[in-house]
Amino acid sequence: MNGIILRGALVLTLCVAAMEAAAGPVGYGSATTGGGSKTAVTVTSMADMQAKIDAYTSGGLVLLYTGKFNYATITDVCAQWQKPAQTVQIKNKSDITIKGSSDSTANFGIHIAGNANNVIVQNMTFGLLPGGDAADAISIEGMSSGQPSNIWIDHNTIFASLTMCPGAGDASFDGGIDMKKGAHHITVSYNYIYNYQKVALNGFSDSDTANSNSLTTYHHNRFENVKSRLPLLRFGKAHIYNNYFGNVETSGINVRMGGLALIESNYFENIANPVTSRDSSSIGYWDLRNNYVGSGITWTSASGTYVNATNWATTKSYGSVGYSYTPDAAANVKAKVIATAGARTNLAQ
Repeated sequence: MNGIILRGALVLTLCVAAMEAAAGPVGYGSATTGGGSKTAVTVTSMADMQAKIDAYTSGGLVLLYTGKFNYATITDVCAQWQKPAQTVQIKNKSDITIKGSSDSTANFGIHIAGNANNVIVQNMTFGLLPGGDAADAISIEGMSSGQPSNIWIDHNTIFASLTMCPGAGDASFDGGIDMKKGAHHITVSYNYIYNYQKVALNGFSDSDTANSNSLTTYHHNRFENVKSRLPLLRFGKAHIYNNYFGNVETSGINVRMGGLALIESNYFENIANPVTSRDSSSIGYWDLRNNYVGSGITWTSASGTYVNATNWATTKSYGSVGYSYTPDAAANVKAKVIATAGARTNLAQ
């Protein structure tokens, strides 16, 4: 077989987590610096954060979010889902860092749109957002004014609910980290996403040809107890390495519409259709290298044209990613990612 490490004894040696801030992004978003060394401005609420962004023009902005939300007050997740969306808007503004304090919690999302470049979202906890289909925790979207680029989404915790809300189906709590309409040069690293229906869209629709220019790196993320889109990739290219995929109900990495993914040194267990191409008129392609395949892997058919990576073979060469990186051994990824992904880990790596 090509590009696979058969399951065996899990190496449980944990990394010594770095107790300093991450040095910077690796991957297609490696040029991202956000607000740089600007003195952080503390914000305590969504409204406070939005006001500071609205007042900002240029030169760099760093916001430290210290607000808190008590998720225990949400007793009916479907009623919560049906409330109006709450989203901070970063439109056509650049050089911004949003960072959560060690104990912050947010019940709103962040929308990075248009000519918004060089933006970091880090150490935030987003949970049980209101707003139905508009309730993406993090959304990165091109507009007529331009396409966001150099974006780093790092060490965030994002959770929702697997409850199927009436009238919503599997769109209940849809959109953990979504990007579309030409957003490019993005790194998504060390995030922990759980209890989500549809996790990570990359390409808005089968006609989102602007996504052909997208370049995204996903590394050291923890995707657990979710249903699908890890990510769903249309048209663009993605390097997906050293991620942990556990307890995935419907499908994992779904590459469609001619998209191409380098899927390298990941850890898969208890997952349906871990690498697949389905639900579009045209298939996508993958280059599989050195992945660890644990127990509980299942495969299902799909309506229309589909391909499953049942033999774990490469269907198209990715070539060079164009940047330097050193992947961890796939067998070590589960332990390392559980120890380091998400908010409140002191940005451990």
